[in-house]
Amino acid sequence: MGFVCLISAQWHAALRAQGLPHDTCLRPSAGSAVPEPEDLRSRNGELTVDLTIHNYVEANGSVRYCYTTADGKVSPNLRLSPGDLLILNLKNDLTDLSHGAVADEHHHADADTTENGDPCMSGLMTAASTNLHFHGLTIPPVCHQDDVLNTSIQPADAPFQYRFRIPANEPPGLYWYHPHIHGFSKAQVLGGASGALIVEGIERAIKEVAGLPERALIIRDQDLLNPNAPPSKSEPVVPKMLIDRDGDAANNGTGFGKPAKDLSINFVPVPYPDYPPAVIEMKPEERQLWRVLNASAITYLNLEILFNRAPQPLGLVALDGVPLNENGRSGDSVDWQTHLGVPPGARVEFIVKGPPLGTTELFVTRSVDTGPGGENDPNRAIAKIIASEVAAEPRSKFAVSPKPLPASGAPWLGDVAPVRTRRLYFSERLLDPDKPNGPTEFYITVDGQTPVPFDPKSGLPNIVAKQGTVEDWIVENRSNELHAFHIHQLHFMLLNYLGRPVSEPFLRDTVNVPYYNGRSLEYPSVRLRMDFRDPNTIGTFVYHCHLLEHEDGGMMGLIRVEPGGMQTPKSGTLSK
Repeated sequence: MGFVCLISAQWHAALRAQGLPHDTCLRPSAGSAVPEPEDLRSRNGELTVDLTIHNYVEANGSVRYCYTTADGKVSPNLRLSPGDLLILNLKNDLTDLSHGAVADEHHHADADTTENGDPCMSGLMTAASTNLHFHGLTIPPVCHQDDVLNTSIQPADAPFQYRFRIPANEPPGLYWYHPHIHGFSKAQVLGGASGALIVEGIERAIKEVAGLPERALIIRDQDLLNPNAPPSKSEPVVPKMLIDRDGDAANNGTGFGKPAKDLSINFVPVPYPDYPPAVIEMKPEERQLWRVLNASAITYLNLEILFNRAPQPLGLVALDGVPLNENGRSGDSVDWQTHLGVPPGARVEFIVKGPPLGTTELFVTRSVDTGPGGENDPNRAIAKIIASEVAAEPRSKFAVSPKPLPASGAPWLGDVAPVRTRRLYFSERLLDPDKPNGPTEFYITVDGQTPVPFDPKSGLPNIVAKQGTVEDWIVENRSNELHAFHIHQLHFMLLNYLGRPVSEPFLRDTVNVPYYNGRSLEYPSVRLRMDFRDPNTIGTFVYHCHLLEHEDGGMMGLIRVEPGGMQTPKSGTLSK
């Protein structure tokens, strides 16, 4: 539940007395039309953006975070093409709403590094610190690009400049930006600090989307607006609500009941218990490309579009920013599904068809079984899709006859033999076994090592790999709740799920690892083919569970990728 509970009425009054901009992160009301985020597009190969991150406390105790441009636009879409230069100047306007209590607990920078004033070397991680992670991009894990281990920007700092080029070979698709301050990622992302980054050109890769209008839809979660409301009368009676170790509504296995968090779509809230849907208008039976980002801190999605309660076809064309035909093989590049599972941090891009004139479809998320130790992610509406002849067109529309992208010269990842196989596992430990809802430590451990929470002071990698190679990682889940594995700087291919081969000739950067039911003879696992061939993967970066309260709680590891010409040292970090 974070530090919100610490805030008193006197603190609210103090915030108002300081004149903090309570209209800075204004959110639409429930049931509103879904607005389009502002599009900031590169020009002549460059995009310069000035962003400020803000936070403040609402009267009900909830905390809002947002990014704004100089003219007040909130969380804009950053649109660039491969090869473009992004210059992003980030100003930290955060207030430490915890009065330093949480900040002291997570402080891990010594005096020498915090007093030198260099955000690249600070490592200071408090409730008022921030930085940026460019999720999914294959850019170097260094300061001013995509370092989240040492880069930390404080409110007193001048605007901090992120400056890098989108790689020329970056797949066209949906990526995103968000803070990655260890110990405080959940609070900032849950409060709304996130935005879409779009690498242009998907119509050059997937001919089926040429000429279509496109929508960027960012689904976020937030603390419940009506936490004490009884369930809707339209829901069946469910078991008595239980609270999980994180203070949220626990999974009850029914698909109904109080959710752990509310959802919003482009900041339009869809609150419990009645879930009044937001509104999306489309021209009758119009085809569009929807680019959907699950920017939730902890909530899993299982997306469907219903017409007369029947699921409608969704034409998946890209996953986690990568077109499905990135493998270079011939065949259909649209994968028609009726529902799409999207873990926190993941993205799906799919073709939809609007309803006939005078009718309405419903955009929903179905329940997700997060395990007996997980949060409750029930069935609920997100938006109603209304057919209207006067519906406004989305601002962005793909070229009708784009020039096709040249084929990649690199061998397809699935055809490259791995140099080794590693085993890792998720696990959890109650600090006091006599208190089932007490504090918990979260781990992701390389097999053979001792489970310990991530220590940002250590700097010692759990894994050492070599650039230019490919590895297979088997990731197990030894806990009784669902986890979402994510790694920075690269994509991977899912080879096996629950020990069975899968036919997925496409890439991901985030994947669910099923929970352990306590009865199976083997722990649930996934087998992933990890791609370290790109020189931009050289450096030290992280892998973790993308449920951010788990990441903040220690479920993160460190990998160092060394240049291909160097001899990888023999150490306990390598498995045979």
